[in-house]
Amino acid sequence: MSRKNALAAAVAAALALGTLTVVATQSTAAAGTTARPGAGFRAVSADARAEALRTADREAAAVAKSLGFGPDERLVAKDVLLDTDGARHVRYDRTYRNLPVIGGDLVVHYDSNGKATGSDQAHQGAIKVAGVTPKLSASDASAAAAKHAKHVRNAKSDSADGSTLVVYAVGKIPVLAYRSTVTGDGESGPASREAVIVDAASGAPLDQYELHQGVTGTGNGVTAGQVTIETSQSGSGYTLTDAAHGGTIVYDSYNSPQSNPKQNARTFSKSSNSWGNGSTSSRESAAVDASYGLAKTWDFYQSTFNRSGIRNDGRGAPAYVHVDNQLLNAFYDDNCFCMSFGDGSSQNGNTPVTALDVAGHEMSHGVTAATANLTYSGESGGLNEATSDIFGTMVEFYANNPSDPGDYYIGEKLNMSAGSLRRMDNPASDGNSLGCWTSGAGQVDVHYSSGIGNHFFYLAAEGTGAKTIGGLAHNGTTCNNDTFTGIGRDKAAAVWYRALTTYMTSTTTYASARTATLQAAADLYGANSRERYLISKAWAAVSVGTALPDPGTGSPSPTPSTSASASPSSSPSSSPSPSASPSTSSTPTGNALANGTFEQGAAGWTQSDNDITNSTLQAAHGGSWYAWMMGYGTSAIESLSQSNIAVPANGSPKLTFWLKVTTAESGPTAYDTLKVNVNGTTLATYSNANASAGYVQKTVDLSAYKGRSVKLEFAGTEDTYLATVFLLDDIAVG
Repeated sequence: MSRKNALAAAVAAALALGTLTVVATQSTAAAGTTARPGAGFRAVSADARAEALRTADREAAAVAKSLGFGPDERLVAKDVLLDTDGARHVRYDRTYRNLPVIGGDLVVHYDSNGKATGSDQAHQGAIKVAGVTPKLSASDASAAAAKHAKHVRNAKSDSADGSTLVVYAVGKIPVLAYRSTVTGDGESGPASREAVIVDAASGAPLDQYELHQGVTGTGNGVTAGQVTIETSQSGSGYTLTDAAHGGTIVYDSYNSPQSNPKQNARTFSKSSNSWGNGSTSSRESAAVDASYGLAKTWDFYQSTFNRSGIRNDGRGAPAYVHVDNQLLNAFYDDNCFCMSFGDGSSQNGNTPVTALDVAGHEMSHGVTAATANLTYSGESGGLNEATSDIFGTMVEFYANNPSDPGDYYIGEKLNMSAGSLRRMDNPASDGNSLGCWTSGAGQVDVHYSSGIGNHFFYLAAEGTGAKTIGGLAHNGTTCNNDTFTGIGRDKAAAVWYRALTTYMTSTTTYASARTATLQAAADLYGANSRERYLISKAWAAVSVGTALPDPGTGSPSPTPSTSASASPSSSPSSSPSPSASPSTSSTPTGNALANGTFEQGAAGWTQSDNDITNSTLQAAHGGSWYAWMMGYGTSAIESLSQSNIAVPANGSPKLTFWLKVTTAESGPTAYDTLKVNVNGTTLATYSNANASAGYVQKTVDLSAYKGRSVKLEFAGTEDTYLATVFLLDDIAVG
């Protein structure tokens, strides 16, 4: 997620385009933000929303031009959110030569006067590929996708359907690719589906993720007890059609395969308006649970966030119960805009997977798909799952049903031997989930990496310490032994929802989620609010960044001692590290370099690529800007240089800089290198073997160049396989 904010005027250029003014700049989250305590979203009618989308589409070309996008790129308005103070947030998808761009989405922010104040981009800047004619045929791409599927087994070469040509822009360099859907055996059952993206030239895998986004376990829910549900009268009978909630219909799938839940589906209808018997002996009982849970989820979003349904358009999504056979799962599928619920299996007494928090979880997957559309792999996939756990939990509290009281256990009514699927207060208690961020979080199953986001939310809402909630024991432990109070679940949910809908994009990581929530907290409660401070404390408590200064004292929070279990993994990883608080270390007095901190963008530097950036995919050492060199995973060279540097004639002049190296390579062999050259002579070389968990200060003696004018160059070289990233910041000659 690349933050661009109008308040960083020192590196900005305002571009007036007709009546639309877009400021193309950057800063870190909440820097200089005007506090708008209590800011929230307005309720809008379907007609007003449609008109807002039409307006956004009319502005799209001007927005693309102002952000420096190329003539082959086009923006398509996906959603518009309006704040109570008149501010507007427009979410766009991007195409390149009419091809969908995966990782090309962005959000543009406008103030109440209609002036664009900034943007959040999944991929920073313009997108360009060499051509849109693939070397690989669609059928060959399908075969490659089936071969490279990770989440389904026994996938055949012809099991991939609908191979679509796309531009894949999740990495540093966009590439032409195919997106295919592969079907095979998996956690979701014998008809599990997985999206596989392969390079359109080589067929090499670029990404894979499950398309069934749901609760997977060995057990599932019980009925909600005696509840009131909305139905519709049809002739002399009734159907499970909920006109009060967008016309949501619950169907009996009659064991249709999960790949096509409507294959044998039929409506529930009867002459009386009394449904189910609280037992699986009646097929209606599971339908009652689903109808009740989806209605409560709709009501939660409507009353809390003024959101009318999954896509905020007032339209309900169909739901299917009794899907497949022996299916221990429930899932949302954006392709059919529908939800499916299995009947469980003999392992859990064939208890239907229709509990209240399950319904809230699945419908929230739809909300995520309609907003940030967090990619269901890597850290963004963990955030996707965490979002559904967070709002599924909030639905449970909102419903206030004594048969299923609110708590922070996920799936506690699923009749599971472990007692629940996951725990937000103590994610690691299941032996698989992560409660603390590590550099390998992006390589963990998304249901397990979601523990980081779940743990953050619990601590933000409830704080630390032991307590009983919903009749269950909770214990807010931290990864850094810190103790603090929470801001309350309603405020924490408001922060998460605003961050999701306003600032997150498809490629958001835990580092950028921290940035997004800090900005959201500033919007809602003020940049110097205690709520924002405690949000930062909760992130620090799960090893993502450090706490902000205490607004009550103006001093940084005391640094708590860290336990061994909280230490991030030192294993090489291509996953970006969460941003810590910027270093306050100053560069040497009398810096002979121009813009050694990069805080003026590329001023003073010559770069072979767009190396100087403020992208939050990585973290700066100080401030917001830094140089990102290499990281391609293929043969490449880059150069970053500055000429006419006057080396001091007195003393012992030195070049100092901060360097962070992350790599997918292993072992001591130097495969990828970064050389420090002065006037063409190499004075120092660093490589993948110098990988470090954070920035390390480096010093190079310049005594041989006293009193001379020199050219300084950082020259990067990467071999054919595996990526190494070199980050540079705070460079000085003095």
